[in-house]
Amino acid sequence: MACRAFIIGISGTAITDGERAFIRERKPWGFILFKRNVETPAQVKALVAELRELASEPNAPVLIDQEGGRVQRLSPPHWPTYPPGAVFGSLYDRDKEQGLEAAYLSSRLIAADLAELGIDVDCLPLADVPVEGADAVIGDRAYGTSPRKVAEIARSVTSGLMDGGVLPVLKHIPGHGRATADSHLRLPTVDTTVSELAKTDFAAFLPLADLPMAMTAHVVFSALDAVHPATTSATIIEQVIRGSIGFQGLLMSDDVSMNALEGSLSERTRAIVAAGCDMVLHCNGKLDEMIAVADEAPMLDGRALERARSALTSRKLPKAFDRAAGRARLDSLIGGSAVA
Repeated sequence: MACRAFIIGISGTAITDGERAFIRERKPWGFILFKRNVETPAQVKALVAELRELASEPNAPVLIDQEGGRVQRLSPPHWPTYPPGAVFGSLYDRDKEQGLEAAYLSSRLIAADLAELGIDVDCLPLADVPVEGADAVIGDRAYGTSPRKVAEIARSVTSGLMDGGVLPVLKHIPGHGRATADSHLRLPTVDTTVSELAKTDFAAFLPLADLPMAMTAHVVFSALDAVHPATTSATIIEQVIRGSIGFQGLLMSDDVSMNALEGSLSERTRAIVAAGCDMVLHCNGKLDEMIAVADEAPMLDGRALERARSALTSRKLPKAFDRAAGRARLDSLIGGSAVA
């Protein structure tokens, strides 16, 4: 089915008539859900099914940010609480194998929650490496400050998701850990040298370059491109993300409506595509903005289409998993704070 190279959110718990017409006409590749879209398991499951029906594509990806900790769109009373990434990092420092096991179990349980609803993509894992003095937007979402440790935990998280039939989205490539501002609010600039970035920030992503999808960072790396954030920098996408890191999967932007980016939604969309992103992500559910993005998003074809197809075909059927036993084990590993 022909579609355009963008992903959208919708405004509420049910699809409006305007959104229905928009989806049928503009054919987004996929959808992303937020807390504003969530009420009950039955409601979410029905919403996901209707989105795919409107897209005329039973395999249209439906994404969510379900990390645990501060970033969890599905929450009690209908869904359990999961720990932030730093919990796995702390456990890893005490016992590496237990830290990796806890990371796997948490994401495997998350995948089981998502699969019941028909959600098949989680915007996880993070490979951001925070430094002292950085903005707290990453904070305890990160697995640690060592690139090797971060990559190893991220790999365990990835395995848990994929064993549960859910595709991962690696973020925020090539790194948001040094940013001294929240890119939701304004554009961060990192002035670190390329050699230092390669040893730290970029190094955490290198072992994860085989993942099927990744999301860019709205961060300026002045040593590489003094003007454009990674999301709209052809230099960073070509030389770093596709080059030194070697990521060849589907590359999506972070949210095009975030305040880190300049210009109109149309200008931002054009810049994202021109820089080399395969997919434009729009999250806030505002229909007028979605129309502006759709007007500039190209039909998905060429190399971008190949990457999109490859990502979706990498989905696996869920492996057998005892959720009760997995939940109990996770709870025991991290001292009772795994789930609520």
